Amino acid sequence: MEVSIQNVRKEFERFPALHDVSLDIRSGELIALLGPSGSGKTTLLRLIAGLDFPTGGAIYFGDEDASRKSVQERNVGFVFQHYALFKHMSVADNIGYGLKVRPSRTRPPKAEIRRRALELLDLVQLSGLEKRYPSQLSGGQRQRVALARALAIEPRVLLLDEPFGALDAQVRRELRRWLREIHEATGHTTVFVTHDQEEALELADRVVVMSQGRIEQVGSADDVYDQPNSPFVYGFIGESSSLPVTVEKGQVWLDDRSIGLTAKDAPEGSAQLYFRPHDVELVEGGNGCIVGTVAASRRVAGTRHVELEIGGAQHRVEIELPADHPAVGRSRVAFRPKKWKVFPQSSGAHPLRRQPAEIVELAPTGT
Repeated sequence: MEVSIQNVRKEFERFPALHDVSLDIRSGELIALLGPSGSGKTTLLRLIAGLDFPTGGAIYFGDEDASRKSVQERNVGFVFQHYALFKHMSVADNIGYGLKVRPSRTRPPKAEIRRRALELLDLVQLSGLEKRYPSQLSGGQRQRVALARALAIEPRVLLLDEPFGALDAQVRRELRRWLREIHEATGHTTVFVTHDQEEALELADRVVVMSQGRIEQVGSADDVYDQPNSPFVYGFIGESSSLPVTVEKGQVWLDDRSIGLTAKDAPEGSAQLYFRPHDVELVEGGNGCIVGTVAASRRVAGTRHVELEIGGAQHRVEIELPADHPAVGRSRVAFRPKKWKVFPQSSGAHPLRRQPAEIVELAPTGT
């Protein structure tokens, strides 16, 4: 089932939660709505579900305008963060509930409902637990039952709101792999909300990055990580460091000295330089590089994370170095980003809507 969100706005007592949001979701696609708290991702999911209705714009399921239709009319499956299972019902009865409450003309026979429940229990790898109650299950098992219940009604669209948010890290990782397998087996159009970027990048066909009620960027995991189109996306997806710089005649300057980076297509003037801490190379001190003083150094697995003071402690950035690098307090380190992005400073523009000036990647030294 294709879903098309067209210029949707949502206001709560004049508070704008969504601003003119448009998004096309392909049939059978697994989409992640990713963003910090208050970005509008759960509001958008509720509008798709029919739990809320848009203030403006339209939501289409295929060619049908579903903007004012109820959850039942849209036939969506919904999985909440906290399971929402019926405590007094067995696992099998929980899964079959959506079928049991259908109008009599569309309600399957009891035997068919039970067969469907057992079939779904097998799909979610909980065979043999149909007689148990939610209190007898682990958190991960309850979330599997919740998903089976959502699938039982054969939904046109499957919606998941922070489905693994209440689980510990190890269980989350296991269920992520499992959910991807379930999606590939069933082929449902699926939209899930998360604030966990690792979860979104690992699971989704496309990631929808949201901030302050707007969509910042839509793309594959590679797109949003390697080609972020705004300062917000660069800072939110993965680790990043940034420095205020100046662009003059196609060169990037920091504190009146060239740092060896070329930005020929960037507008001249004040700008912000973004780079990933692991995307740097050490150079001999001098011109054409960034020089910082070590303020802190810590070992993290196979690397050393070094915090540097730049420009007499005016700015701080973090870079990753080999674990055996002798970075000690107040020593100096000279480096240059291998891959970076420059965003122009624009006092009149929304800070999260600036357009990228240029993305540049350097060949490794010696090639």
